[in-house]
Amino acid sequence: MAQNQSQTIPRDKFLTIAANLLYKAFLENKRTEAKNVFRDMAAGRSVHLTNVQMEDRSQVRFDISLDHTEFRGKLNFGAFRASLAMLVAQLSDALRADKDIKVFSSENNPDNVIFGLTAATEDEGEVNVLVLGVDSSETRGSIELRLQYLDPAQFAPESEAAPVPPAA
Repeated sequence: MAQNQSQTIPRDKFLTIAANLLYKAFLENKRTEAKNVFRDMAAGRSVHLTNVQMEDRSQVRFDISLDHTEFRGKLNFGAFRASLAMLVAQLSDALRADKDIKVFSSENNPDNVIFGLTAATEDEGEVNVLVLGVDSSETRGSIELRLQYLDPAQFAPESEAAPVPPAA
């Protein structure tokens, strides 16, 4: 792909590409290879996944990273893989049903977005919520898929989030 060449991909097509890349890298790939990518991401590194040839024959580099600062419990490959499997399933179901998936972006950086689909999993009594984001800023030279764990408390029903005082 030429430097600073910009191309718009429809959201559903982009999410299909992202879901397929995640599936191939972590769910279909050999466990040892997937685990090595996970270890690099868990250590805070962005990892090159693959290059994708677009319809116009340009090549787009896809990287992946993981923000697990809000993960509850001990992060291991099994817990990550379970969260990712749930996220890929949620994405696939939403795309098949032609659902409109919300996109959240920063006012300061519209190239950095989070898709409004969550994957909640429970591991050893701890609930974790994984989402998919993307950084597609031209200065990167690649598209970075960003997997991020969010604070699960923000998804809890209000009755669980804030205790109700007893009636007098």
